[in-house]
Amino acid sequence: MRALRRLSVDLRLPVAALAVLIALASVWYVRDDLPQIDGTTWFHLSLFMVTIALGETARLTVLTSRETAPMSTAAALGLSLSALPMPVGTEIGAAAVIVTICAGMLVGTTLLRIAGAPVGWADTAARVVGAAVAPVVYREIVFRGQTLMVWQSQWDQRRWLVGILMVLVGAVTMVVTLTLEAAVRAGRDHAPVLPAVADELRSTAGLASALVTSGALIALAEFAIGIAALPLFLFPLVLTYFAVRRFANIRTTYRQTIGALSSLTERAGYTGVDHAERVTRTSIAVGRDLGMGQRDLTDLEYAALLHDLGQVALREPIPHGATVMAAPADQQRIAHDGAEIVRSTGVLDTVAAIMEAQTTPYRQVREFGQDLPMASRIIKVANAYDDMSGPHGENDERAMERIHLGLGYEYDPQVVDALTRVLQRRRRATPPTVF
Repeated sequence: MRALRRLSVDLRLPVAALAVLIALASVWYVRDDLPQIDGTTWFHLSLFMVTIALGETARLTVLTSRETAPMSTAAALGLSLSALPMPVGTEIGAAAVIVTICAGMLVGTTLLRIAGAPVGWADTAARVVGAAVAPVVYREIVFRGQTLMVWQSQWDQRRWLVGILMVLVGAVTMVVTLTLEAAVRAGRDHAPVLPAVADELRSTAGLASALVTSGALIALAEFAIGIAALPLFLFPLVLTYFAVRRFANIRTTYRQTIGALSSLTERAGYTGVDHAERVTRTSIAVGRDLGMGQRDLTDLEYAALLHDLGQVALREPIPHGATVMAAPADQQRIAHDGAEIVRSTGVLDTVAAIMEAQTTPYRQVREFGQDLPMASRIIKVANAYDDMSGPHGENDERAMERIHLGLGYEYDPQVVDALTRVLQRRRRATPPTVF
């Protein structure tokens, strides 16, 4: 079971290929629906497509790395569940709905690309595959001889049951979408898939619930007020978008403030140039490799940035700021002083606890069962590696040899193994120097 949780697979290419296959198949099968689509239906589909495209351009970054397009997702779900106006006795199939969704997402993503914004095509592909679930389940799969769309038209007096079905289909769609997005992100970050999926579902449950209910409300209201349901029930999401965007900007400023504070030791001559940033990058890469959740990664990032803050209390700087060369008592005092400075803010208690425990030897866990945060173990290894390898990693082999000498005593073997994998990936990604 542990091996399954550690499984790391890059699914970006398979997900992208599946999205292309779904789009091409939908274009092929939509030919059967074209003769039945009248001007009113074309108008409805066009409005949904434009809304999805605009929603794709209004993306949000949640928890520093999760990019989502809430208005696009809600509009796509609303389209999938809506009984669009069609001639009596006919229903628009899933193919036309999927083509509309794909076109909207493609246009929106292309506009982002033209504007110079970074675009993750694999993430868009994951949303395309996820969005295709709802129309297929609701319009194509037969239950007791009829599709759910046909059952919906027969339950005029039981709209509550229709609403429940819509929410259930929307929930399945969101689970598939979030699972694929997490798998794609895990492949990009070289993280285990199962922990990434679990963290994604847990962290975005609130937002996903809001999107599912918004999509169901759009489809239900379409019975009574037609296409006006689309802007009416997307408007609350627009307000939420601006609120979340403001929160994201505050978090960005927060991170920049912590980054500026972390450079205090560098500017005062206590640590080397960019030491804190290098330790942070290595720590986050190791944390992702070990399957840490995004909230834990955020705490790890802040603690890694501030891990040397206690050096400002030193009378004389440590040579090159390498705390790994200091006496154990001095290391503990530096960690304690830095943690007390952070703890005095009153808002970073978890980060302070990580910082205070960063010098604790791993043998305290192995021999005495001490509860040592994983983030502290990671920072201990990442800091030791950077101190011993040099600013450009010129002595990385010697650094790893020295770390392995303390394996199981000073350093957590699991963390050291993760660091080894991170360094191997870095070497493969770095082109060889040509003289």
